[in-house]
Amino acid sequence: MKYQYILDKIQSANLIEAPFPHLEIENLFEDSDFEMITQSFDIKVSPATSDENLLDILFSNGYRIIEFPGCTENHKEYLEWHSKKSISRRTNTACEGFGIVLRQESPKSESVRSLMKFLESPEFIACLAEKFGIDKNDCNYDCGIQKYLDGYEISPHPDIRRKALTYMVNINPNSDSHLLDHHTHYLRFKSEFDYVSSYWKGNPKIDTCWVPWEWCTTHKQQTRNNSMVIFSPSFDTLHGVKANYDHLNNQRTQLYGNLWYKNNPATNSESKWENLIIKNSLPSEQKLTSKIGNNYRRIRNKILGKNLNRSEKTHSNRHY
Repeated sequence: MKYQYILDKIQSANLIEAPFPHLEIENLFEDSDFEMITQSFDIKVSPATSDENLLDILFSNGYRIIEFPGCTENHKEYLEWHSKKSISRRTNTACEGFGIVLRQESPKSESVRSLMKFLESPEFIACLAEKFGIDKNDCNYDCGIQKYLDGYEISPHPDIRRKALTYMVNINPNSDSHLLDHHTHYLRFKSEFDYVSSYWKGNPKIDTCWVPWEWCTTHKQQTRNNSMVIFSPSFDTLHGVKANYDHLNNQRTQLYGNLWYKNNPATNSESKWENLIIKNSLPSEQKLTSKIGNNYRRIRNKILGKNLNRSEKTHSNRHY
């Protein structure tokens, strides 16, 4: 098999525990293979002069806009938003971005066709499933080469319950891609929001949701080109992306794939982060002030009530 060495690397990789259990493999492809893939005309497209020109180039190179979380499928809507970057068009209240994702659907280079054949092979799928103790027969699989344009954002989330496994491989065509601001964050909840993770852990039938960036801290980012991260989503597998870069010459490009449970483990629909907020009780000083205020109002009303009764009696005894 062409990429047998990748199967060997996955099988021998050790699990990294922080910020959650995952595999991270650097230098996934051998240098010669990586060069052929990233410099192929399926991955390294011609520089563009505008957003409209970039989309025309990508469309002509076999890319198609796909349905993807946090994104629009309407390229005109995206172009309008990107010209102003107004948050009024955001797709989720936890985000400010309004992205677009394209998938390579008709590769023409032999190197990329060979790569896709490997990614779709039973051997590769079995290797992923076995590494994480997943029965591949319980799952469906999808994969592809994807480009994420500027503005793409998906705030911290652990992935929905139906996802059994996910992997991401950076195959950016530019050598300086590690310096750009478009990489995946792997995060932890801040201590004051740890209860959300505990809630998800204790309620596996309730689906998860995106949460605000302010609730989390980044443990690390996957900035290295030719690196692969794999994990099985759980209650604490927080990750997110917020792309802010010039996409006209080079675009954030990944190999992306998932195993999906055929039967959804979650029976309750996705929750909203707004519903996960626990409102803190008033501080003791505020409680005291509130108590004094209530007592004052009660005493005041009693006094006014007595005066009112006295006034009414006086009024009724008057003769006109």
